[in-house]
Amino acid sequence: QVQLVESGGGLVQAGGSLRLSCAASGSTFNIRSMGWYRQAPGEQRELVARIYNDRSTVYADSVTGRFTISRDTTKNTVYLQMSSLKPEDTAVYYCHALVIHTASWGQGTQVTVSL
Repeated sequence: QVQLVESGGGLVQAGGSLRLSCAASGSTFNIRSMGWYRQAPGEQRELVARIYNDRSTVYADSVTGRFTISRDTTKNTVYLQMSSLKPEDTAVYYCHALVIHTASWGQGTQVTVSL
């Protein structure tokens, strides 16, 4: 199994930046990709960004050009650098790992963007 712990959320003004971190532990050698999802109140959880083992990436249209996902395999950590934040980016952000035969989720970290 893989355990995920997020950190780095908080309150920021519109136009500001935040960096989220997600540390993986356990059977990390089985991870196929890692990503970030978010869920705003009353909304469905949606993919924000994903990075695969070959370092290829996928981004939601709404964050392309503003967010960057990266991964440090030596630390088993994935990052989400968020810039030019907008109030509509406010949500709980969840780390996700696609593992052989299953998937793992972190507990979530709140990101709030004020006007």
